[in-house]
Amino acid sequence: MDSPSFSSSSSEFASIATANQSVARSGGEGAAAEQSRRWHDVFWLGIFLIHLIGLGFLLGVLGLNRFEKENRLNIDKYTSRFSENESGLTETYWPLYAAAGGVGTVLGWIWLVLLGSQATQMMKVSVHILTTYLAVISVLCFWAGQIFWGVAFAIGASIQFLYVISVIDRLPFTMLVLQKAVKMVWNLPEVRRVAYAFMFVVLLWMALWSFGAAGVVASSMGDGGRWWLLVVLSVSLFWTGAVLCNTVHVIVSGMVFLVLFHGGRDAASIPANSLMKSLKYALTTSFGSICYGSLFTAAIRTLRWEIRGFRSKIGNNECLLCLVDFLFHLVETLVRFFNKYAYVQIAVHGKSFNRSARDAWELFQSTGVEALVAYDCSGAVLLMGTVFGGLITGTCSGVWAWVKWGDRVIMIGSTSMLMGMVLVGLAMVVVESAVTSIYICYAEDPLLIQRWDAEFFNQMSETLHQRLQYRSARAREVLAHNRLHDLNQTEL
Repeated sequence: MDSPSFSSSSSEFASIATANQSVARSGGEGAAAEQSRRWHDVFWLGIFLIHLIGLGFLLGVLGLNRFEKENRLNIDKYTSRFSENESGLTETYWPLYAAAGGVGTVLGWIWLVLLGSQATQMMKVSVHILTTYLAVISVLCFWAGQIFWGVAFAIGASIQFLYVISVIDRLPFTMLVLQKAVKMVWNLPEVRRVAYAFMFVVLLWMALWSFGAAGVVASSMGDGGRWWLLVVLSVSLFWTGAVLCNTVHVIVSGMVFLVLFHGGRDAASIPANSLMKSLKYALTTSFGSICYGSLFTAAIRTLRWEIRGFRSKIGNNECLLCLVDFLFHLVETLVRFFNKYAYVQIAVHGKSFNRSARDAWELFQSTGVEALVAYDCSGAVLLMGTVFGGLITGTCSGVWAWVKWGDRVIMIGSTSMLMGMVLVGLAMVVVESAVTSIYICYAEDPLLIQRWDAEFFNQMSETLHQRLQYRSARAREVLAHNRLHDLNQTEL
């Protein structure tokens, strides 16, 4: 080990590492230089734009066909295979969707306005009241004769209740992380303005989307055909909303990482026009990666939260534990390639989505921070707030529809709920971006968090130490159990 060749190699490696760190830190954003940014996932960018243009045309046709005149474009002949139903006009149902857009916007705006003073209380309310609200809607559906939807909302209430019970011990740490994320965002008013701007963009798209959806509801097709069309439109709206939310995610993550990296918003080393640069990257070179990740990330994250919650409460039921473990490892494999922390890597380094997700996950695994990330439930709490906002929006439009047309309540209420979730989700993603950036910074260099908030750094470090100890004890317990089982099998 003391040979000259080894010393030379070590010195060379150290000098290269030092040079790389210097380059990274002198980059302003801790990222690659602007000229080295390349376009990634261009295929998915093209797919998203083609989908947007094609669907926009379809929405316009569906809405115009019933606007002020039945079958204006004479397309009812193509739906003759479906059972006929009482038709209407687009403008009959369009105001209900306008109300949904207005309620969702107001809820998102209120959430952002109350971000600094009442955010923690709002998050606690969203956690505890969501189960009750789902149960109430289930009862109303049964009362209105909608058995299927009553059962669906009842199952949702049960799953939500079981999940909250399974993670109740994690909520204090989760609320601590959310408080610090809110503190960070509240000191960056420009990122809230970005959320407002994107909320306006979403409203413009929803005006066209709801125009087409109202045309579908007013069409002469039977309920089966209308439901299929609405499902297709809802999937499109979900993807479009996820893309816009994750675009905000990338912009905010870049700004938060920048502030933590340079030690404060007022640091002289922060590059000028950093917000505009982050916005430009998100809408150009990184937009394809955002479109790609938005297809799968939300569904995989939700599935992962639920499996983790049930897995921790199974106990000694080995058959059920084996099944859940299989699903757990399957989802963990998917998380390696689709996770929300990829958006921070995209914002900072300009990588492709899959590489960003893999690098972020490997960073967490190599530093042990994955144990802390797995313990945190901030994403689930923010999702509960998003769902709660969507439910309120859907309820408002659904009640209006019930007063005027009893048979269109679920159809209008469910699609309005999706609109509300997208609008409220734009407000929630601002905080979620700060949370993800905090974890990435803590994994890359814990001193960045210590310099920003020493007390919070100590709390994170203590929690991480406890989680690593718990995992170590759990591993020893499983190993001892396996050895005892093998010994019993040998004796038999």
